[in-house]
Parts: sequence; C-alpha cells; structure tokens
Amino acid sequence: GLADIGIDVLSTAGNHCLDMGFDGLSRTIDVLDEANISHVGTYKTEEEQNNILIKDVKGVKIAFLNYTYGTNGIPIPHDKPYCVNLIDKDLIKKHIDLAKSQNADVIVACMHWGIEYQTTPSDEQKELADFLFNNGVDIILGNHPHVLQPMEKRTVTLEDGTTKDCFVIYALGNFICDQNAENTRNSIILDLNITKNTDGKISINKATYTPIYMYKNPSLKTKKMKVLDIVKTISNYENGSDTSIGLNTYNLLKTQLEKINS
Repeated sequence: GLADIGIDVLSTAGNHCLDMGFDGLSRTIDVLDEANISHVGTYKTEEEQNNILIKDVKGVKIAFLNYTYGTNGIPIPHDKPYCVNLIDKDLIKKHIDLAKSQNADVIVACMHWGIEYQTTPSDEQKELADFLFNNGVDIILGNHPHVLQPMEKRTVTLEDGTTKDCFVIYALGNFICDQNAENTRNSIILDLNITKNTDGKISINKATYTPIYMYKNPSLKTKKMKVLDIVKTISNYENGSDTSIGLNTYNLLKTQLEKINS
C-alpha cells in the first residue's frame, strides 16, 4: 500500500522497532525489500549499518540517516549492537562523514526524538538540531511526538565562515493513526523544493505543506479510515460537490486547519 501511493524511503529506527525482537526487526526489513521500498535506521548486519542510503533524485544525491532516542527499554541484542541506530553523536558524525565521502549533495537526518503529545520542541531537540546542522546535515525530519511541531528554514554559518541553507521540522505528526488525543489526527504532507546550484551549493527554496486529517467514519464496518486533504475537503463541502463528511466534520476540519497553520 505504501509503495502504491509513492513512498520511496522509510525510516525504521523508532522506539517500537524491537517490540518483536530482532526477528521482528528483520522481518520488517524483508517486507520492505519485497515491496521495493528503501529503508534506513535498522539493520540485519553491521555492513548494512555503515552502508549509507543515497538516492539520486533528478541529479541531486540525497543521503538519508535515521536515529532513535531509544527502544522502549528493550535491550538491543548484545551480539547485534548494529541493528538499531541510536542517537549517539559519535555514530551520527561517523555516518555524516561517510555520506560526505560519497559526495552526497544533501544529507537528510530522520530523527525519532522529542516528547510525546508536546507541540513544541524540547531543549534536547534544539541542541541536537544545532549539532546536526553544524556537522553537515541539511534537512532534519523529526518524528515520535504524534503531533506536529514547528518547522524552520535557517541559514547556518559553519566554523569556516561559509553559510548554508538548512531546514528542520521538529515533528511531522502522525500520517496514519487511530489515536484520539488532541492534535494526533491532524498533520501535514511536507513539500520541500531543493535546487543544486552550479557551484554545488544547495538552496532550499521553499517549504510548503498539504494539511491532512485522519478521518474515521464510525458508521462503516470496513475501510472506515481515510486521509483527508483538509483544504480540498472543506472547499468541496462548501461548493456542494462532496456532502459525505457532514456539517460537524466540516467545522472540525476548519478548526484542525487553524491548529496546523498555527
């Protein structure tokens, strides 16, 4: 299903990645391989952990890295320390240097971090973001809190005095879920526009997003969940072309849109 909607890369290092042990972690990798979805963050061998995932997208080489704060207290197998990328500055720096050595144009760090249900980043997230940017990461995609956190484009000045465009979204929120806590059903699909300039430098031209809502129709027995494009759904309801959501959901979506934008 994920492959069918256009997902090319998945980050798999998260606090639940060892819930079913190393066997479950390995099976996840096998299933993604069968679906031809690239993955980063969990590994079956040490060799794989040090093999940086790089995607050539329209002539721009994008490296993907992924780290998690922990594994819900489940110990990482002592004979397989390589199976999960934990947030460890030495490991992160090693992978960034490997990505640079392979001439990556853009380095994306997918970070499983932060405090659940908190709509603002923690001090630890901010400190880690600075560390990542200063060591060569260009884009940070945050995850774990289940709710949206702010995004920011910034110009970072490096130790040698050069500057570069950087972008962070501290948490993307849920994409597909069945949670009911506040802000867990609203999220975004992020759209970054990146240019590789003739001098080799990267420009992050703009960051836009599609507000989405995880809709659940309790009157249906199957296929009751649907990811709604909020703006489109509101517009279709107002012009009468879609009456499936009803007035209550229409008003709810307007409220969710305000929350997402704020």
